[in-house]
Amino acid sequence: MGIPYLFSGESIFDPDFHPSSYGYRPGRSAHQAIDKASTFMRRYELEWVVDMDLSKCFDTLKHDFLLTQVRKRVADGSILNLIRLFLESGVMTDAGEENTEEGSPQGGVISPLLANIYLDFFDQWSMARGYRIVRYADDILIFASSQKGAERRLAAATHFLEEEMGLAVNREKTHITNLYEGVRYLGVVISRHHTRIQEKKVKAFKDKVRKLTRRNSGRPLGSTIYELNPVLRGFANYFRIANCTKVFRELMSWVRRRLRAIQLRLWKRSSRLHRRLRQLGFQGEFKHIKMSSWRSAKSPLAAMALQNKHFEEMNLFSLDKVQVAISVRQLAG
Repeated sequence: MGIPYLFSGESIFDPDFHPSSYGYRPGRSAHQAIDKASTFMRRYELEWVVDMDLSKCFDTLKHDFLLTQVRKRVADGSILNLIRLFLESGVMTDAGEENTEEGSPQGGVISPLLANIYLDFFDQWSMARGYRIVRYADDILIFASSQKGAERRLAAATHFLEEEMGLAVNREKTHITNLYEGVRYLGVVISRHHTRIQEKKVKAFKDKVRKLTRRNSGRPLGSTIYELNPVLRGFANYFRIANCTKVFRELMSWVRRRLRAIQLRLWKRSSRLHRRLRQLGFQGEFKHIKMSSWRSAKSPLAAMALQNKHFEEMNLFSLDKVQVAISVRQLAG
């Protein structure tokens, strides 16, 4: 039995992991973690939440502690030595790559599983104490029915993570929140009745779109759409679990406006816009618009010349046609 088998998707460790651990495990996803967190808060009325933040978790895993956990399932000394050699091969620090007694090598193929083995010790401790938790890699939520209960869990978990496991809890970012304020987790905000997309995720999406839809790129519109589609599809596939009909509609309207701005600039002269409108049967008055202006991309003439149907025919992925508020069961199907 070698390392490739031990740390494959069918790892001998995985069956024993905590049921509420979702990161880097076969058949598990961030969507499932969000769904479990929502269930604890909404159905079980565990409306107070400890949002734990660990400082540089993957860089601070203690090798001896980790090997102790591995040794519970692996008795072969040669395998254990290989794992130790892997751990000691170097981690990235502020000073560059260094050999240390802690941390898992950045980008190592087995690093995520090693982190899960390490943090499962915390998961099992939580289970033994009757705590409801959800963990996705090092993103940990602990649930309670009251603020005082959350405070007790925060104190106990902080002590255990630091004193028993040698990890560092970031006290500036670790905090207690509740369902009424909205619990931010894995890119969404879970509130009493809805799950919405975090504002910073919308901003990051728009930043990506802006880079791909610069008006001065000079590229054909079809090429831009080809590069844009994976970004649109990826955003939709992840966030369709949220209640985001309005957000998707507004974002798609903005995307189409950016594409209209590109095409207007490519046409350069308003006469080409007018020709397009005549081809579509427009009989009204032609107004001169500045073809390089962002404002012009919102004009009725631009919208008429470059209708939504036009972009569909160019195979633009449409966010506003995506079914949202999808359950995890529907996603799996």
